[in-house]
Amino acid sequence: MAFIYSEPSHTFSEYLLIPGYSSADCIPSKVSLRTPVVKFRRGEESTLMMNIPLTSAIMQSVSGERMAIALAKEGGISFIYGSQSVESEAAMVARVKAYKAGFVVSDSNIRPSGTMQDVLELKNQTGHSTIAVTEDGSPTGKLMGIVTSRDYRVTRMDPATRVSEFMTPMSKLIYAKKDTTLKEANDIIWEHKLNSLPIVDDDGSLLYMVFRKDYDTHKENTLELLDKQKRYVVGAGINTRDYAERVPALVEAGADVLCIDSSEGFTEWQKITLSWIRERYGDSVKVGAGNVVDRDGFLFLAECGADFVKVGIGGGSICITREQKGIGRGQATALIEVCKARDEYFEKTGVYIPVCSDGGIVQDYHMTLALAMGADFLMLGRYFSRFDESPTNRVNIGGSYMKEYWGEGSNRARNWQRYDMGGASKLSFEEGVDSYVPYAGSLKDNVTLSLNKVRSTMCNCGVLNIPDLQKHAKMTLVSSTSIVEGGAHDVLLKDNALGYAK
Repeated sequence: MAFIYSEPSHTFSEYLLIPGYSSADCIPSKVSLRTPVVKFRRGEESTLMMNIPLTSAIMQSVSGERMAIALAKEGGISFIYGSQSVESEAAMVARVKAYKAGFVVSDSNIRPSGTMQDVLELKNQTGHSTIAVTEDGSPTGKLMGIVTSRDYRVTRMDPATRVSEFMTPMSKLIYAKKDTTLKEANDIIWEHKLNSLPIVDDDGSLLYMVFRKDYDTHKENTLELLDKQKRYVVGAGINTRDYAERVPALVEAGADVLCIDSSEGFTEWQKITLSWIRERYGDSVKVGAGNVVDRDGFLFLAECGADFVKVGIGGGSICITREQKGIGRGQATALIEVCKARDEYFEKTGVYIPVCSDGGIVQDYHMTLALAMGADFLMLGRYFSRFDESPTNRVNIGGSYMKEYWGEGSNRARNWQRYDMGGASKLSFEEGVDSYVPYAGSLKDNVTLSLNKVRSTMCNCGVLNIPDLQKHAKMTLVSSTSIVEGGAHDVLLKDNALGYAK
């Protein structure tokens, strides 16, 4: 008969941290969330560090170039999704590396022949009120004018009114040329009391937009993650099928770190992929591997040469691998076992291989639990999919704004390479769903709030950095009734009381 574990596997929600002694110096503003991304030897520092322990998932509905830029500004890394052509993924990476801080490629564009109704629909979709009017409606077309909410009145205008009739035309528009520096652009914005400034080339084609609101934001990004050339750090996903074409293209585009995107990493396919990369690039190309859920899986990928190992099978909110195939493990139990194997491997070899926890994060406090259990950083899908910067549409469902979110194993994504077991080049059955998640606003606001909670909890544990959290944290399993006790109970909440009174 099969080997059967004597203990059930557990999720993050089944654990709580026990407070430790907190000195007067242990305050959230002094907490460092700096963490290693790729392996290093004892006594050395990882060649790639993050300033916050968050990465965005390798998913079509999560990690595009806007997400990569926004997350790098906060100190984390986005892994551009690999379920697209080699050329388009490499182009995304290249655009992130070429991005000039403060200069934004317009993602709200319309033709002059469009209507006010089109403007309203675009505003509803993107959440942006400043819309560039270009000749062909593209982000880099010839600029014809700008539309803002001050240019039209919904209650006084026919929805069929052409954009050309109410836009602010180029003849009345203040704009700047392509060689304008960010300081000069901001000076123009402040001098003319503008909310935005278009940057155009010599032919009048739109290059970038500079926004007043980004000025303060840029000044606040003290943790932004940059490479040696002061460019944003970005990761990219690869698979075990077309790596011979994809890896060189991504390296050429400037990707700082790669990750094999697979639902199951304890396979010869990952060994072959890692061996190919090491034979051609040595250790110069950093690549993570996974996913695994136990000691054996970690040790296998460690010996194959992985720079970090990703943990988690079936714990994602849109993942149905467990119910489809009956395979996986509770994320907390999987993470604890893998991190223990990581520490033993470090003691034996002197090589520290960071662990990434992928999946199972539902509440913000789960982040702190995962770090305390040994994770060096986290990979999040649903969490980031809710933000303005994810590549999906914002839609109105039943009066509430939502964002689209689908799994790589869904029929919509059809990322068969992620679930490839060496068979036909197709997705035989679904391992993910197509869904909506509540729209949450900007990445910056939400990440700041979540990490403030993490820092505060770390202070409750009496620590000021992640390594100390892993060394000194104490945790306890909780019963089902203890979970109920942990929330609001035995009271009638005011919002509900109002409805009850009626």
